[in-house]
Amino acid sequence: MAAKKKVSKKKTTAKKKTKKKAVRKKKTGKLAPRKEQRGLKAEQVVLPLDDKAVAPLIAEIQAVGGAAIGAYREPLSGRQVVMAVLPFKAVQPTPFQRDLSPTHVKRLAEKIEESGSFLDPLIVVRGDDGSLWTPNGRHRLAAAKMLGLRQITALVSPDEELAFRILALNTEKAHNLKDRSLEVIRMARALAESKPRAKEVDYSAEFEAPELLTLGMIYSQNKRFAGGAYSPMLKKLDRFSERTLRVSLREREAQAARLQEIDVQVKKIIEKLKARGFKSPYLRNYVVARINPVRFHRVKKGDTSPPMSVPAALTRMASAAKKFNLDSVKPGELALVAAMSGGEG
Repeated sequence: MAAKKKVSKKKTTAKKKTKKKAVRKKKTGKLAPRKEQRGLKAEQVVLPLDDKAVAPLIAEIQAVGGAAIGAYREPLSGRQVVMAVLPFKAVQPTPFQRDLSPTHVKRLAEKIEESGSFLDPLIVVRGDDGSLWTPNGRHRLAAAKMLGLRQITALVSPDEELAFRILALNTEKAHNLKDRSLEVIRMARALAESKPRAKEVDYSAEFEAPELLTLGMIYSQNKRFAGGAYSPMLKKLDRFSERTLRVSLREREAQAARLQEIDVQVKKIIEKLKARGFKSPYLRNYVVARINPVRFHRVKKGDTSPPMSVPAALTRMASAAKKFNLDSVKPGELALVAAMSGGEG
C-alpha cells in the first residue's frame, strides 16, 4: 500500500510539473507569422518621380520650397509616398499632438549632434488648413530647430487620415497615460469639428481605448490628475459610443466632472489617513480600489458587455467615498497595493 501511495504521489507531481510547463510554453510562445504573404513585390513598390499619381504631391512639396528625392508605393497598402526634403519652417506638428517635453528635445538634439545625422524622417501629411503637418515628429522637429537645420527629411503621404491613425504607430517617445489621453481627446475634438456626423465608435482604432477620452478631458484641465488610479475601473466599464462625437463628448464631459468630484473626496480621505500615520505613496490607489464597485469583477472570455454603466459606477463610488471607514484601513493592505500597483499617474 505504501508503495502504491508513493507511485501515485510521483504521478501527481509529474502532472503538476507538466501543467506548469504547458502554461509557461503558452505564455512565452513565439508569434506565428501568417501563412499567406501580403503586400507588393519589389518591382511594384518602385515609383518614378514623373508618375502622374504623385505629381500633385510633388507640386505641393515644391511650392513650400522643398524637393522630392524619390517616390514609392507603401508595401502594405500600395498608397503613394514621396521621400522629400522640406524647409524646417514648412512643417508644423498636428494641433492635437502630445505636449512637448523640453528634456526629451534636448536629449534628442544632443544625440543627433553627436551622430552628425538626422536619419529618422518625419511622417508628413496635408493638414486641414492646407499646410503640412507631422503627426509623429514634434520632438524631432523641435530638435531640428535647436540644431538650426534648414531642411528636414520627410515621408510625405497624401493620406490625410493618417494624422489620426498615427497614435498607434508612434514610437518616438513612449506614451504615458497622460500623453495618450491628451492626444486622444485633442484628436476627438478636432474630428468633432471637422466631421460633425462621425460616430465615436468609427474611430475606435485611432482613439485606442474609450477611457482615454474621459481621462483626456480631465488632463486637459488638470495635468497633475492621477488617472492611473481610476484607469482600471474605467477599463472594465467604458465602451466606445454609437453616438456622434459631438454628443458623446458632451456625455463624457459630465462623467469627467463627476470623476473629478470623486477625486476631491478621495484627496480628503488621503489627508485623514496621513494624519493617522499612513505615509504610503499608494494611498490614492488603495482608496480608489476600495470605493471601486467593480474591483472584484472578473471579465469572462468573450464577454464584451460591461457589468454596469459608467454613470452608475460613479454614483456608487461617490456614495462609497462619503461612507469610507478610516478604521478599516490596515497597513498590510497598503503593502499589498504597493506590490501590485502598476498604474500611471
